[in-house]
Amino acid sequence: MDGGNSLNIMYAETLDAMGIDRSRIQPTGAPFHGIVLGKQAMPLGQIDLPVTFGNLTNYRTKALTFEVVKFHRTYHAILGRQCYAKFMAIPNYTYLKLKMLGPCGVITIGTSF
Repeated sequence: MDGGNSLNIMYAETLDAMGIDRSRIQPTGAPFHGIVLGKQAMPLGQIDLPVTFGNLTNYRTKALTFEVVKFHRTYHAILGRQCYAKFMAIPNYTYLKLKMLGPCGVITIGTSF
Protein backbone atom coordinates (compact mmCIF):
# COMPACT_ATOMS: atom_id res chain seq x y z
CA MET A 1 0.00 0.00 0.00
CA ASP A 2 1.37 3.37 -0.98
CA GLY A 3 -1.12 6.18 -0.52
CA GLY A 4 1.51 8.78 -1.38
CA ASN A 5 2.07 7.31 -4.81
CA SER A 6 -0.33 7.83 -7.69
CA LEU A 7 1.08 4.85 -9.61
CA ASN A 8 0.27 1.17 -9.49
CA ILE A 9 3.59 -0.63 -9.96
CA MET A 10 4.15 -4.22 -11.07
CA TYR A 11 7.60 -5.78 -11.17
CA ALA A 12 8.62 -7.58 -14.38
CA GLU A 13 9.65 -10.62 -12.30
CA THR A 14 6.11 -10.79 -10.91
CA LEU A 15 4.62 -10.84 -14.41
CA ASP A 16 6.99 -13.66 -15.32
CA ALA A 17 6.03 -15.61 -12.17
CA MET A 18 2.34 -15.17 -13.06
CA GLY A 19 2.97 -16.53 -16.57
CA ILE A 20 1.93 -13.28 -18.26
CA ASP A 21 3.67 -12.73 -21.58
CA ARG A 22 5.72 -9.53 -21.64
CA SER A 23 4.44 -8.87 -25.17
CA ARG A 24 1.23 -7.61 -23.48
CA ILE A 25 3.18 -4.64 -22.08
CA GLN A 26 2.29 -1.45 -23.95
CA PRO A 27 5.19 0.97 -24.46
CA THR A 28 5.17 4.28 -22.65
CA GLY A 29 7.60 7.15 -22.82
CA ALA A 30 6.76 8.67 -19.46
CA PRO A 31 9.41 8.41 -16.73
CA PHE A 32 8.43 8.78 -13.09
CA HIS A 33 10.13 9.99 -9.93
CA GLY A 34 10.07 9.06 -6.25
CA ILE A 35 10.45 5.29 -6.53
CA VAL A 36 14.24 5.23 -6.66
CA LEU A 37 15.37 7.95 -4.25
CA GLY A 38 16.61 11.02 -6.13
CA LYS A 39 16.50 9.37 -9.55
CA GLN A 40 14.20 9.25 -12.54
CA ALA A 41 12.90 5.78 -13.42
CA MET A 42 11.79 4.61 -16.86
CA PRO A 43 9.19 1.82 -16.87
CA LEU A 44 9.23 -0.99 -19.42
CA GLY A 45 5.66 0.05 -20.22
CA GLN A 46 2.13 -0.35 -18.95
CA ILE A 47 -0.18 -3.33 -18.65
CA ASP A 48 -3.87 -3.59 -17.79
CA LEU A 49 -4.71 -6.47 -15.45
CA PRO A 50 -7.83 -7.50 -13.55
CA VAL A 51 -7.44 -7.26 -9.78
CA THR A 52 -9.83 -9.02 -7.40
CA PHE A 53 -10.25 -8.42 -3.66
CA GLY A 54 -12.38 -10.57 -1.39
CA ASN A 55 -13.51 -14.19 -1.32
CA LEU A 56 -15.87 -16.45 -3.29
CA THR A 57 -19.00 -14.96 -1.73
CA ASN A 58 -18.02 -11.29 -1.41
CA TYR A 59 -15.58 -9.88 -3.96
CA ARG A 60 -14.92 -7.01 -6.35
CA THR A 61 -12.88 -7.04 -9.55
CA LYS A 62 -11.62 -4.03 -11.49
CA ALA A 63 -9.07 -3.56 -14.27
CA LEU A 64 -6.02 -1.61 -13.12
CA THR A 65 -3.20 -0.13 -15.16
CA PHE A 66 0.25 -0.98 -13.82
CA GLU A 67 3.59 0.58 -14.66
CA VAL A 68 5.92 -2.38 -15.27
CA VAL A 69 9.41 -1.86 -13.90
CA LYS A 70 12.57 -3.91 -14.01
CA PHE A 71 13.80 -3.25 -10.48
CA HIS A 72 14.97 -5.75 -7.91
CA ARG A 73 11.71 -6.52 -6.15
CA THR A 74 10.86 -6.51 -2.50
CA TYR A 75 7.13 -6.84 -3.18
CA HIS A 76 5.04 -8.34 -5.97
CA ALA A 77 3.30 -5.05 -6.75
CA ILE A 78 2.62 -1.66 -5.20
CA LEU A 79 -0.92 -0.31 -5.20
CA GLY A 80 -1.26 3.46 -5.24
CA ARG A 81 -4.04 6.03 -5.03
CA GLN A 82 -5.42 5.03 -8.45
CA CYS A 83 -6.31 1.61 -7.06
CA TYR A 84 -7.92 3.02 -3.94
CA ALA A 85 -9.98 5.47 -5.99
CA LYS A 86 -11.16 2.82 -8.45
CA PHE A 87 -12.24 0.42 -5.69
CA MET A 88 -13.35 3.30 -3.42
CA ALA A 89 -11.18 1.63 -0.78
CA ILE A 90 -9.99 3.06 2.51
CA PRO A 91 -6.42 2.22 3.55
CA ASN A 92 -5.44 2.11 7.22
CA TYR A 93 -1.66 2.39 7.44
CA THR A 94 -1.52 1.80 11.20
CA TYR A 95 -3.04 -1.68 10.93
CA LEU A 96 -1.97 -2.32 7.29
CA LYS A 97 -5.54 -3.04 6.28
CA LEU A 98 -7.56 -2.06 3.22
CA LYS A 99 -11.35 -1.88 3.42
CA MET A 100 -13.90 -1.51 0.65
CA LEU A 101 -17.58 -2.16 0.14
CA GLY A 102 -18.43 -5.44 -1.58
CA PRO A 103 -21.79 -6.72 -2.82
CA CYS A 104 -22.35 -8.62 0.47
CA GLY A 105 -20.72 -6.29 2.98
CA VAL A 106 -17.30 -4.88 3.82
CA ILE A 107 -14.21 -6.55 2.32
CA THR A 108 -11.16 -6.33 4.58
CA ILE A 109 -7.70 -7.10 3.22
CA GLY A 110 -4.85 -7.52 5.70
CA THR A 111 -1.18 -8.33 5.57
CA SER A 112 0.09 -11.84 5.03
CA PHE A 113 2.51 -11.81 7.95
